[in-house]
Amino acid sequence: QVQLVESGGDLVQPGGSLRLSCAASGFTFSAYWMSWYRQAPGKEREWVASISSTGGNTYYADSVKGRFTISRNNVQNTVYLQMNSLKPEDTAVYYCNAYASTNAYWGQGTQVTVSS
Repeated sequence: QVQLVESGGDLVQPGGSLRLSCAASGFTFSAYWMSWYRQAPGKEREWVASISSTGGNTYYADSVKGRFTISRNNVQNTVYLQMNSLKPEDTAVYYCNAYASTNAYWGQGTQVTVSS
């Protein structure tokens, strides 16, 4: 069955860094665009970053541009989100998403808390 398993969430101080991972299985990972979304308490889920199926193109929300980097490994079926210069407003549950023309899958999320 399809699985997206996020990991790497933690409590970190402002200005710190975290690297999230999302391990995929049960589908042809290399055929899917991968994205990260996040949802803060009391807010709607918002898009953070996307990467094309080959990894050749990446896109970022303005709020994270220059601080976050999305990458993928199509051999290990894993997508990453490197988060630097973290701010309290980055606090949220971060979700991994896989998208193709006819299918979309979601992970269960990993909590990131930025606080001193």
